[in-house]
Amino acid sequence: MTPCCMAAFSLRLPQELERRLGEEARHCGRPRSELIREALEQLLRSREQERFMAGLVAAAEVLASDPSARAESLAVAADFLTADNEALALAERGADAPR
Repeated sequence: MTPCCMAAFSLRLPQELERRLGEEARHCGRPRSELIREALEQLLRSREQERFMAGLVAAAEVLASDPSARAESLAVAADFLTADNEALALAERGADAPR
């Protein structure tokens, strides 16, 4: 990314963390700012994924607590299981066919 496309700000780090950051930057030959951006991107991606997963769990819990929604979900799952088993059987027959 070019500097014109980035915001600049100041960051205070504990001395030990700053020392470790400097060591890592020297070890891999990359600027400290690049390592900080990479770590921040990973942290934010991880937290976004955690929130997304928590939302999925909450939605699943709501569905599981509703008897009619739960019954419908189980019926759909059973239909997909049948389709998956049929697709697997076809694939296995195709793999056994002479070439």
